[in-house]
Amino acid sequence: MKLATLRVDGSTRAVRLDGDRLVDLGAADLGELLSQGGWAANAAAVDASAARTYPAEGADFAPVVPRPSKVVCVGLNYKNHIQEMGRELPQYPTLFAKFADCLIGATDEIARPEETTEFDWEVELAVVIGAPARRARGAEAEAAIAGFTVLNDITCRDWQFRTREWLQGKMWDSSTPVGPYVVTPDELPGGVRPELEVRLSVDGEVMQHDNTGDLLFDPVALVEYVSTVVRLHPGDIIATGTPGGVGHARDPKRYLTGGERVVTEIQGIGRLENTVAEESAA
Repeated sequence: MKLATLRVDGSTRAVRLDGDRLVDLGAADLGELLSQGGWAANAAAVDASAARTYPAEGADFAPVVPRPSKVVCVGLNYKNHIQEMGRELPQYPTLFAKFADCLIGATDEIARPEETTEFDWEVELAVVIGAPARRARGAEAEAAIAGFTVLNDITCRDWQFRTREWLQGKMWDSSTPVGPYVVTPDELPGGVRPELEVRLSVDGEVMQHDNTGDLLFDPVALVEYVSTVVRLHPGDIIATGTPGGVGHARDPKRYLTGGERVVTEIQGIGRLENTVAEESAA
């Protein structure tokens, strides 16, 4: 299934893609849907002929989960990106966080803060959690994965490297597109360890292109690792890291200055199409 959170009449609805229509699933958003026991069977069982539907074309997508309890991000998880950033291969996942206020929808404007001059892009496969997980292992960790979505881990590099901790470069308001769909593992090659092409372009120029099969720590391993540290709840998001091609590692370095069209896409899941805007100082 392909699931999303749609903005409708000043509110939001959880929907399922059915051809060229989005079928209302009876929940306010995917966070609410995923918190229900048996959510997958219930979502699949909704009769498109009896439910309210909306056109998929021109849909106004909210972040797939508008208010996750946590967004855990992984740095340095593709070999080529680790090398371009001058790092050694890590023994353990490098973790940091984002917050719900960072997230925007699939076609929303990316707010570029006036405080940065080094605004960078990062295409990422993101895991969406569909069941509570604490110290999950093996089959339990696999079963906790509701599906996968697309995330652009926009980063203020000058703030990221002010200190040894990355959080202040990653947590800017209204900066992180995520969506448009959550795709369940059964629809993807590789299932819970999907092997999908990822790509990011800026104004039509391809900047990043790789395959999620090259992840050092795959999605199941990340669920195991993160759930050892903190309880994962339905709707939580784990961003699995970015491949090589970020602007900060280029020679000369390249950054987003405002007005660019950034397209972030993953095979079989969908694409984010966002314009970089200047953030208001208000």
